[in-house]
Parts: sequence; C-alpha cells; structure tokens
Amino acid sequence: MADSLVDIGVNLTNSRFDKDREDVILRARAAGVKELLITGTNVLESRQALALAQQHQALYSTAGVHPHDADGVSDDYLEQLKQICLDENVSAVGECGLDFNRNFSTPENQQRVFQEQLVLASELQKPVFLHQRDAFPTWKGIIDEHLAKLHGGVSHCFTGTLAELKQVLDMGFYIGITGWICDPKRGQELYDIVRYIPLDRLLIETDAPYLTPKNIRPRPKSSRNEPSYLPFVADTLAIAMGIDKKQLITQTTNNARQLFQWV
Repeated sequence: MADSLVDIGVNLTNSRFDKDREDVILRARAAGVKELLITGTNVLESRQALALAQQHQALYSTAGVHPHDADGVSDDYLEQLKQICLDENVSAVGECGLDFNRNFSTPENQQRVFQEQLVLASELQKPVFLHQRDAFPTWKGIIDEHLAKLHGGVSHCFTGTLAELKQVLDMGFYIGITGWICDPKRGQELYDIVRYIPLDRLLIETDAPYLTPKNIRPRPKSSRNEPSYLPFVADTLAIAMGIDKKQLITQTTNNARQLFQWV
C-alpha cells in the first residue's frame, strides 16, 4: 500500500457523478488512489456521503455544514450531525468554515454555524475539515478560541498566502493541496510556497468534481474532475517541493491515515 494515494477531498455525492459513481471509484483505484474521503457539506449530503462510505471498502466520509449552507440549517442540525459522526466511517467534522467570497449565507450565520461545529468536533474528538475563502482573519480568530480543545484538522484546498500558510501550520493543522497548484494562471503563488510545508503536514486532494488539473494531457473531454486525476496533482506538487514523487505519495498517505485515525 506504500505507493497508493489518498484523496482526502472528494465531493462524490455531487450530482455530476450520478450517472457513473461506481465507475469513478473503480477508475480511482485503477489509478492507484485507493482511499477516498467523501466530503459532507450539509446534513443531507453528509448522510449520503456516509452511505457511500458504508458501501465501499476504503471509503470514508466527513459530516458537516459548508458555510454556503449555513443559512439553511434546521434547529436540530447539530444533533443530526452528531448522530452521523458517531459512525466509525465518519473521519472528520466538516466541511466547515467561512466563505466571504460569495456570501451565499450571511457572515453572521456562517460564524455561528462554524463555531458550533468546532465545539462538536471537540466533543467528539474528531479532526476538522476546514474551508476558508476571503475570510482568513475572522476564520483564524474563531479557531483560536477553540484550538486548545480541537483534535487536529486540515485546511482543505489551501490557496492562501505564505503568511497565512505559516499561521495555519503554527495552529497545528495539515495543509490540503488540490489541482489549483496545476494552474499557472491562478496557482503560481501556491506553487511557489508549497516548499514551506513540512512533509509530515501535507495532504493531497482533488476536490472533485471541481479544480480539474490543468496538466492532464491529453485534456479530458469533460471539465469534471475525478479522483483518478489525483496523480497529476502529485506530479506537480512533487516538482514544486523538489522531492521524489514516491516519497510524496508515501508521506501523504501516512499523514492521512494518522490524522483521520485509519488503521
């Protein structure tokens, strides 16, 4: 299993996978991506993610409410999340955090729902699967209030600055790198700073169906990303960090198993 990759961020419940979800999983395994962490972004999708994890070996899930969904939570959403999280296949609380880029939910509701999920993660002793976009100071301030009680986590799809990267590392979190790094236009800054990430704090992910790596040749006919493309992220990341790809694969796989307590 040393040469197998782990994709720690797959939106496998997304409707773009409805026609061929099983084939997507098979293609991932054929490409050496053996373990997938399926992202839960609201209560319904967290249930769906867990159902997929229960049906397949080496699939796991998260349970949480994405900041985009914060306005729509029910009065008992936390209790529902807690019940989902009690299943052994649920490896983290989230995707949770703040997104002030689009503000699909009000900043006030985003902050409340984020804080409540951090409390839940502390109570359940599970790591957090964190989202942040254009909200770093507020996001960090909220986490700092809960950091002492948290049980680790990952800054999913990190696209921030070097200063932000160093702060996230100082908070003790892992860093999740996606195909963003394969985009010379948008991802150059990320490409330039990943060498500052300690190898034992690095994780890789596709965030499929989003962020299809730009270095795939020939280019796929569909714009949909999928976990079988994770090796293309690993290729670029290894070059950017100046390390051997096999070393990258072994370390990120071990990191995922350690953070999410997979045995």
